[in-house]
Amino acid sequence: MFWGGGILVSRIYNYTQGKYQNFENYKLAIMVDDEKVKSIPNRGYYKVDVDCGESIGKWDYNAWSLKIDEIKEGTKCDIKFTSGLDKSEYQEYLNAGVNARRNTYRGKNITEYKNLPPEDKMNLYNQIENCTFEDIYVGDYIESTQTDSENRKIIWLIADINNYLYSGDTALDKCHATIIPAYPLMNAPMNSSSTTAGGYKGSEMYKETLGTAIDTTKQDILNKYIAPDFDNHIIQYRNLVSSATETNRSNQFGGLPNGASSGWAWEERYLDLMSEVNVYGSTIWSSSGYDIGIDNRQYAIFKLKPEFINSYGTTRFTWWLKAVTYSEGFARVDSRGVAAGYSAAFASNGIRPRFLID
Repeated sequence: MFWGGGILVSRIYNYTQGKYQNFENYKLAIMVDDEKVKSIPNRGYYKVDVDCGESIGKWDYNAWSLKIDEIKEGTKCDIKFTSGLDKSEYQEYLNAGVNARRNTYRGKNITEYKNLPPEDKMNLYNQIENCTFEDIYVGDYIESTQTDSENRKIIWLIADINNYLYSGDTALDKCHATIIPAYPLMNAPMNSSSTTAGGYKGSEMYKETLGTAIDTTKQDILNKYIAPDFDNHIIQYRNLVSSATETNRSNQFGGLPNGASSGWAWEERYLDLMSEVNVYGSTIWSSSGYDIGIDNRQYAIFKLKPEFINSYGTTRFTWWLKAVTYSEGFARVDSRGVAAGYSAAFASNGIRPRFLID
């Protein structure tokens, strides 16, 4: 298989006569350990050299395919596979490919990969578990058969790739994709009263609305919306969350009103609200460092498509973040594009959680 003009083409190349095999306006010669072969070899520890003359050819180790840019009529490519590539070098090539996918917004519907048989190498979960992410890019999406509280089809976005790798007091060592819904799934308050006592961990949002265990008899967000689509591929991970507040601590509001998070704790989690850093790339109204924890990096999707912060398509929305902002309020993303803090009891803010799959 190879990429031609940016489009992935799958094909087995039948060797006929001469050095090159024909494919439309391409000519391809394949060598494995200095011997001519009829097709691209299966994935392995090969050093791959590509020469496409005046066109630009590059081997994509993740997709295990040739990518040709600036292709010209009659392009001839020599691809040489040499055995003996060190495993660590192979991994470096894969990592480079993942980084390229993290820094490229594509926006492709990849629902079909989720529905492929488990033994198919292009199955969504195989691509993630094998750490190849062969055809997964930031911004790609999976369509659910479910609808949200506004009766919109739920769309799950690839927000980032491997961005929590080796985080946690117990290291997360699984390759993973970070998933967010394109729209908030429903509206709800952080607490039934205007308080931030106990920080994010102490909130009703954390303890009840989001859900803490996979149990499909429950109607929390984890079990109502997420488990039916991703089931046992939802990763349980260790997150560091704010667990205490002090009402007299100063905050980003300049001391009026007072109140800030003052402690944190490691917790087993399946999903959480995002931090300001996850969204904006920096803190704005977060009351202290206890609000951030491992959520100290911006998701690639918001860097590449900042309009997704407060909108999707032409729909704008307001949604909660996990940071305490003052003694009575938490952070939120305003539909107008404003970073804000708001009363914890406000029931019309959306819930747009993140979770990880493998």
